[in-house]
Amino acid sequence: MHRLARTGGTAGLLRWLAGRAEGWAGLVGPDGTVLHAAARTAGAMVPDVAGLVAEGASALAERGVQAYAVDTGAYTALLFPLSVVPPGVGDATGPVLAVVTPRPVATGLATLLADVVLPLSLCLQAETLERKRRRVDLAESRGREAVLHLLMTGQLSIAQQVAGALRPRLPDPVRVCVVECSGGGRDEVARVCVDADGGRSWIVRCPVYARHLILVMPAEAKEPEPGAVPTDETVAARVGDCVVGVSEPVPLADTATGYRQAFHALAVARELPSRHARFGVSPDPALVVGPAGRRWADELLNPLLTHVPRRPQDPGSQELLATAASWLAFSSHATGHLKVHRNTLAARLRLIGELLGLDLNRLSDQAALDLALRVRSTPAPACTPEPAQSGSPAPGTSKAADGLDAILARPAVRDWADRQLAPVLGAEETLRTWVRCEGRLGPAAAELGISVPGVRKRLTRLETVLQRSLLRPPSARYDLWLALRSRDLTAAA
Repeated sequence: MHRLARTGGTAGLLRWLAGRAEGWAGLVGPDGTVLHAAARTAGAMVPDVAGLVAEGASALAERGVQAYAVDTGAYTALLFPLSVVPPGVGDATGPVLAVVTPRPVATGLATLLADVVLPLSLCLQAETLERKRRRVDLAESRGREAVLHLLMTGQLSIAQQVAGALRPRLPDPVRVCVVECSGGGRDEVARVCVDADGGRSWIVRCPVYARHLILVMPAEAKEPEPGAVPTDETVAARVGDCVVGVSEPVPLADTATGYRQAFHALAVARELPSRHARFGVSPDPALVVGPAGRRWADELLNPLLTHVPRRPQDPGSQELLATAASWLAFSSHATGHLKVHRNTLAARLRLIGELLGLDLNRLSDQAALDLALRVRSTPAPACTPEPAQSGSPAPGTSKAADGLDAILARPAVRDWADRQLAPVLGAEETLRTWVRCEGRLGPAAAELGISVPGVRKRLTRLETVLQRSLLRPPSARYDLWLALRSRDLTAAA
């Protein structure tokens, strides 16, 4: 009995009791509702077992006794309340152990049932507490996920208010760390992370990638203590099969930028023996577009920012902005990030495209929208204050995105593009073809005259060279399209 209580719990004990009674065993609520049940065989079922135990449970509650028996012509129902109370005091609110056995009742069965009440009660209490613990854990996990979503969409004040009910407090500035775990090891890696930094990091189970943990960590001090090992390096060293990518220090308000950087670093770390990489120094294009770039971004996004839904249940401007940012970052995986159906996501994207005059099936328009959203989330003083230059419209871009060429022709943007493309200088054919084919492997393979796996291998090698993720979102393809277009404008001039 005690072995079953430890290993099989309530279900194991009920199956064992049904076998010993050669009939039926179950837990019944005070109103007669069967909560859990087990029968020795299908033939051992009483025709009206539910009615029989309901009658017994009602009588047990009314009389307040410690045991009750109901006899029929062929069966006896024995009922015991599952509670540890002084003799003579019944429990009218707790569940009842009910066993239905053929007559005559086996010798010692009633004593056995009285003995099993305590371990069965403890099992039931332990299982109830475990369910409550899981609900609490799920609520906390969803709360942390909500805070991360607010940070990723730039709603810093609301994120801090929600995070105030959880621990630890959100740090500022931060490094964002993405840990890729093996199999179902996220919970164990999360415990390692808590142990490594004393619980100072904000740890979130990624809602998009089932094997990823996201850590929003306090940025290290300028002069760390001697011998101190950063949390991300500790995790990579202690968990032998995980891969870790880390961002540069960023303000808490730029968590979305930090996440993109960490994801790109993760792509590099997969190819390193240490399984750990930090994002290399590379300015965000939003920092070099200047005031003209901000005006262009405001003009492009204005129809979305001023959108008023026709019906209360339709998405408003903030919801559409969050949808656009999530889809650009995670592609079709945005359904998991936003917790919406794929048809809902598709409908929102159609509305966004109509409002902005963009064809979101085209990489050029995706890159334009991505840049505009990043410029909008970047503080104005951070932008390089150079005057914009003119340029010719990009072939295949929408009318709403035509003004982007003038921004990409700026000297500061050209310098940024040169730094982006410097690692692949003279070997851009695969990259250009892939970008020209809207980031699709099949068309790129056909144009290059090689197989799809061949293109994938080339792009995987380019990920290591560029230190950016290309094949999995968040992908650097938007930045690469902008960099290649800027270089083409320079060459045409």
